[in-house]
Amino acid sequence: MNDPFARLPEAETFTVTSSTVTDGASFGAAQMSGIFGVPGGKDISPQLSWAGAPEGTKSYAVTVYDPDAPTGSGFWHWAVADIPAAVTSLPEGAGDDTGTGLPDGAFQLPNDARVARFIGAAPPAGHGPHRYVMVVHALDVESIGVAADATPAVLGFTIASHILARAVLTAIAENPA
Repeated sequence: MNDPFARLPEAETFTVTSSTVTDGASFGAAQMSGIFGVPGGKDISPQLSWAGAPEGTKSYAVTVYDPDAPTGSGFWHWAVADIPAAVTSLPEGAGDDTGTGLPDGAFQLPNDARVARFIGAAPPAGHGPHRYVMVVHALDVESIGVAADATPAVLGFTIASHILARAVLTAIAENPA
């Protein structure tokens, strides 16, 4: 299986939890993609809370990535940069079109659908289960310095040398039709 961390520098870990999804469990309908035509999908970003980031954390970035998408490069569903170090949670729905649920200073980058918001899970019918890897990255800089229109891959490349620790929660989704 494609390990999204295989070629990244090792990092300490801390804890991320969610009232929306349990690690290893399936996404609910709210986290599926109505934008991509999944019946009942609502494209609502999950609630996330984190604790135990290392001393020296100056900001966070949050990413949601599907390494199982049949693209050759996976699929980035959400990327948020410049979350202040004092923030330790994001409410469900923070990743909507407005981003008003995000803390001051944080911003969403366009995902692989090229919209600056959370886009829900939409694995192709019959492709099997996909993993949705939600990561809170503890960073050693207050601002990562990427443009608001940068891709999540550029964010990932830029934060790689600034990651103090990672908190990971993985959800599953499948479209058996």
